[in-house]
Order: sequence, then C-alpha cells, then structure tokens
Amino acid sequence: MPIIAIFNQKHGVGKTTTCLNVAAVLSQLGKDPLIIDLDPKGHLTLSCGQKDVAAEHSIVAYFKGEKPLADLVQMSPSGVRIIASHPELSKIETFGGKDANIATRLATGLIEMGNDEKNIVLLDCCPAMGVLSLNALNAAKGVLLPVSADFLSMQGARRLDSALKVLEKPFHKEFRRRVVVTRFDQRRRLSTGIYEHLQKYFPGEICETRIVENVSLAESPSYGKDILSYAPHSPGARDYRALVAELGRGGFFS
Repeated sequence: MPIIAIFNQKHGVGKTTTCLNVAAVLSQLGKDPLIIDLDPKGHLTLSCGQKDVAAEHSIVAYFKGEKPLADLVQMSPSGVRIIASHPELSKIETFGGKDANIATRLATGLIEMGNDEKNIVLLDCCPAMGVLSLNALNAAKGVLLPVSADFLSMQGARRLDSALKVLEKPFHKEFRRRVVVTRFDQRRRLSTGIYEHLQKYFPGEICETRIVENVSLAESPSYGKDILSYAPHSPGARDYRALVAELGRGGFFS
C-alpha cells in the first residue's frame, strides 16, 4: 500500500491543498485514496466538508488505543475516504513523547488495514517535526514537499531536506522525495528564480508541474470541496491533474 507523507515545516505553502487535490485526482482516476489528517488544526478535515467530528470518531481515537484505523474511515462529500482530525490531537503531540513506541503507532495501524496497491494513503502532516510528523515519516515510503514560490519557503525546504537525511538512518530507509512548487506566478521574477534554485538544490526531485496562484484553489476549501468539485476547469484543477500524472509516470505512487 503506497503511503505518501505531504510535509513542510512552514505554514501556508499549500500542503493541505495539495493533499486534498491529489486525492481528488487519484479518486477520479479510479484509485481509492485514503487521506489522514494529522494536524490538530484539522484544515484538511474542514476542506473535505467534515464539520464537528467528535474525538472518538477521529484519528485521536486510534492514538488513544480506542479504535483501529479502519473503524475511523469516513467518506467525504466528494467521495474520498478520510480519517478526520480533532483539536485533541494536540495532546498526543504534547504528551506522546512519554511512549517509547509512539513513532511507530501509525505504521502499525496502516499495516493492520491490509496491503492493497490501489489504496494510496496520503498523510497531511502537522507543520512541525514532532510526534505526529515522525509517525507519518516512519510510515511513509515517499515524501511530497510543497514549497511556495517565496524565499522563506525555499529555506524551509532545504532545512527539511537535511532533517529527512538525518532520519533515514534510525528509520532504516531512504525517503523518496518529490518537491512541488506552489503559488507560482510566472509574471514574478522571484517565482522563476525560486524554481530554478530548487532545481539545482533538488536535482531530479523537483516536479516540472508548478501549481499556479489561483483564486479557486483558495476558495474551494471554504465550500468543503476539492478543486475538481468546485472548479473543474480552473487552472488549479489543470495543474493538480498534471501533477498526479507526472508523479504517476515517475512511479512515485508505487
């Protein structure tokens, strides 16, 4: 079962937007993606139209040992499977470090769900290198790094890359990385400069597809919809279809 962590330690880079819309495209292509919201703020959950989800029906119940992951799967209005977040997830982040095996909890639960190559799992990570993100990275085979086309986001991506290299040894794996530039505006020289710099820093790992700055992408979560449901002919929908096609050709989902 392909498991992809979508992660960046910087806020506002399009991490949740990317998770939401990659899942929507995969679903449209006949896959059966599962998205898991590992951020206590629950932005992915809200973007999927899931409101007022009780803690006992969220990922919190799994980390507390109350329910298996399979019992927490819900269906979003657009037909994508999701395990929702809840604000109480922050308690797992704060106090989970007392459990020596906490970093392997999510990986164990996903193994228990079974191994179906059609069921791609996308993990929307908390924007911090804490217990929840370590769970995601320990479970994942690949890491997709959204990087918005600005200087601070680029610096954050470089730090995150260094952190991933450090984690590879204790996790006994080499992370497959792909970097996607978001909020790209070709009219701005800065956007082009950031993209060219990232090409040099991440040779062979940066996606050719760039997600353009698009009003519809910003609006769709407020309606609880992905971009394919909200504005299927928008530039944002076009770009995410292209991104999934590119990642698929490169074997990132296998």
